[in-house]
Amino acid sequence: MKKRVHVAVGVIYKDQQFFLTKRLEHTHQGGKWEFPGGKVENDETVHEALHRELKEEIAIDTLAIRPLIEISHDYSDKHVLLEVFLVDQFLGEPTAQEGQQQGWFKKGELTTIDFPKANTPIVNKILELNI
Repeated sequence: MKKRVHVAVGVIYKDQQFFLTKRLEHTHQGGKWEFPGGKVENDETVHEALHRELKEEIAIDTLAIRPLIEISHDYSDKHVLLEVFLVDQFLGEPTAQEGQQQGWFKKGELTTIDFPKANTPIVNKILELNI
């Protein structure tokens, strides 16, 4: 049976750009760009997990989040459930805290970036937004 992972994901948006980090090579889907976030622990809500993960990974405090999309995706080695939120109200300047590459990207650039397959619906949803 495949491992199941529940993930809270933040689409960080500021000044008409989106903040991404690049997965470390030794991790699942290593070397690909991603929207920051992480696993939801058993004792926390998705919102709590997102706030915690964004504080740990990119050193921001979320002030408000809006649901964007929910994705269920099967990789060969695991199944992921991504609950994705738009984060456009936060304190601090996003900065990768785990040694990974980071960057701000315009909406049109997202289609040229190497994301994990599960992120394709996120990019498509962003392209539909009037932001």
